[in-house]
Amino acid sequence: MDTGGTSSHRSISPSGRVLIMTAVEAEQQAVLRGIGDSDIFDVCLAGFGPASAAARTAAALSAGDYALVISAGIGGGFPGKAEIGSIVVASRMIVADLGAETPDGFLSVDELGFGSSVIVPDERIVQALVEKMKSSDIPVHSGSILTVTTGTGSAETTAALTARCSDAAAEGMEGFGVATAAGLWDIPVLEIRTISNAVGPRDRSAWRMKEAFAALEAAAAMIRRLFTE
Repeated sequence: MDTGGTSSHRSISPSGRVLIMTAVEAEQQAVLRGIGDSDIFDVCLAGFGPASAAARTAAALSAGDYALVISAGIGGGFPGKAEIGSIVVASRMIVADLGAETPDGFLSVDELGFGSSVIVPDERIVQALVEKMKSSDIPVHSGSILTVTTGTGSAETTAALTARCSDAAAEGMEGFGVATAAGLWDIPVLEIRTISNAVGPRDRSAWRMKEAFAALEAAAAMIRRLFTE
């Protein structure tokens, strides 16, 4: 799965509007608290999973004129790559479980010849946002964010995902769908995940939602600073 993907899209204009897609209302409210009263952002609900995210992002893009699309929300962090309460800005958005199972293992859509499993955001925007966060002493990482249709809940699946994508830092369920829709309009896209739990055996008692939502609010504040200051 470690394919390069294709970088894309025109550069963001300082005067362009930014569409932020979150899966659920609690994420939407955290982002709205972070961006405050800025009028260059629209924060819309993507729904749960990549199909809903792609459809709702496409609907929002058909109704507005945007220079950048951001998929933002909480997610799982791969141990040793992204700890609870930290932020991951995607260097690549990878649809991790779209492909085929074979007796010899998983084949990605790339290997099947049906397209690409990887979307690469604008490296300049990613770097600028990461540097902005680091300058404010916010724990942030850049790495691949995996989009899955079934949240990982076992050590076996975690190991399989990391074997296929060695730089996987976080997991979510909407990013690739949002990015696919943005690509139809040739608009740059980012994905940001704040970490509520470790990817691995499912243990809801270990999730730290409060910390993840606080990090999401902080990330949104940094996004506002990056595009308005």
